Amino acid sequence: MAKSVVAQVKLQAKGGQATPAPPVGTALGPHGVNIGQFVMQFNERTREMAGTVIPVIVTIYNDRSFEFILKSPPASVLLKQAAQIAKGAAKVKSEKVGTVTQQQLVDIAKMKVNDLNAKDLNQAAKMIAGTARSMGIEVVG
Repeated sequence: MAKSVVAQVKLQAKGGQATPAPPVGTALGPHGVNIGQFVMQFNERTREMAGTVIPVIVTIYNDRSFEFILKSPPASVLLKQAAQIAKGAAKVKSEKVGTVTQQQLVDIAKMKVNDLNAKDLNQAAKMIAGTARSMGIEVVG
């Protein structure tokens, strides 16, 4: 009997620190996936990105086996790390919480270019700049 896809589950977990607790357990449990096996494989593949939120798409098959694809961290997480802030501004128009340089935008765009629908690196950097503005982070230089 051939494998067929039963479900695709999208979730986010901290790299190298996933546990069977929610959100991982509640997302994968109803599909009968061995959660311990997923957590072990996920933590092994994301060890070098410890503490950073990593989106993952888990494809679950009818024999309860699975495979997963790691995506790049969300732009907001990378921008907060670059600006060294805990969270974005509550009032974006009047409040600026941090700054990032043009070079930092290009570096973030290089990480995310495969996950964005941008034609080139310059377009990807503009998308990241828009996310920065919407978080109250000023782009300098």
